[in-house]
Amino acid sequence: MLRSWPLALLLVLSACGDDGRIGRDGAVDDPDMRFVDAQPIDAPFDPDASCATATAGAMLDVDPVDIIFMVDNSTSMEPAIREVEQGLNDFADRISGSGLDYRVIMLSERGSTSGDGIRVCIPPPLAGDSSCGDGERFFHVSVDVRSTQQVEQFLGTLAQSSGYSEGEARGSRPWRSFLRDEATKTIVVVTDDDSRTCAFPHDGVTECDGGDPPLTLTSLEDYPGGNNPFSGLEIGPGILTSTYGDLFEGYTFNAIYGWGSEADPSVMCDSATPGFPSKPGRTYTELVSRTGGVRAQICDQADSAAWDAFLDEVADTVAATARIACQLPLPSPPDGMTLNPSRVNVFLRSGDMSDVIPKVSDGEPTCGPTGGWYYDDDEDPTEVRLCPATCDLAQRALMDSGDASVDVQFGCATIII
Repeated sequence: MLRSWPLALLLVLSACGDDGRIGRDGAVDDPDMRFVDAQPIDAPFDPDASCATATAGAMLDVDPVDIIFMVDNSTSMEPAIREVEQGLNDFADRISGSGLDYRVIMLSERGSTSGDGIRVCIPPPLAGDSSCGDGERFFHVSVDVRSTQQVEQFLGTLAQSSGYSEGEARGSRPWRSFLRDEATKTIVVVTDDDSRTCAFPHDGVTECDGGDPPLTLTSLEDYPGGNNPFSGLEIGPGILTSTYGDLFEGYTFNAIYGWGSEADPSVMCDSATPGFPSKPGRTYTELVSRTGGVRAQICDQADSAAWDAFLDEVADTVAATARIACQLPLPSPPDGMTLNPSRVNVFLRSGDMSDVIPKVSDGEPTCGPTGGWYYDDDEDPTEVRLCPATCDLAQRALMDSGDASVDVQFGCATIII
């Protein structure tokens, strides 16, 4: 089942009612009013400290998620494609139920079935008002996915490189614009074959041209870009290369394919259909393992229960890997109160435990491996921003406990690294 994780930013403001208010410059109207000194960094940090007398709350957002399906269009895939068509709306409902801002991008030939292959037609409501269309959160990029060329076509159509651009036999319309820079990425491949590599050639090719970059089990991530050693077309660079920056950072790879053994990637699953599946999918085993994704066996392609279980697991993975937004907006204080930016402390709460997070001395450039936090503007802040190490810590706490929060306390002198 999907979990919807509450993650709140709680503000605790120091205030003196009508007789004394704290200004942004730190001045106190009542000269008899005194603040409690901040506790040492290794002391317990109490969100109910005497220098904190009021609270206000704001939700901490979760970044959006982009989910990319790539479905093999070979004729042997018809039962699996029908399961995709029948199950994708329910899958989207599962993601929506988690409260995530999601998009689904489908890479597969679109439309009714032709004699040369099996096309994919997703019904409403995901596909908008009519079958086979695009919707508000769904974008179908029509590309004839060849069973042994999925990595090549993924990278080629993403980059719109020569041979894979719009109007070409192995190409598609551009789809990079459908991917949001701030979104986490989940890739789901559906196939009964394997992407060809120079280590495990396909289609009668016994070796790759030594002058071209080789295709390997990890080329989806690290291919440098260049001529396709099997066809002479031009493949785009891998998704984790500098070309895409951090667009695919933290992505997961998930697949339903022909694997048959947890221990031996060369073993195929057993099927009652002769010649099915075609390959055990070594490439996909490697990518699932590298990214902590989930997988299922294509031999169960006609079993709706097996598909439901696989899509449930993928949906859980999407929710679990969604990144928290580490820029926390400051809510408006309660009526009659103002904030003093120099009297702010941040701590991470998970269950019954809370740990103080010191402020770094000079903004983002001083973030280090121990983490910390800083303002968007020290003079007139509107956000508290977590350093990367602290953001990762908050993410892990959220995944482990399901109810972690990043709390901001106002009223005590700021603890600074």
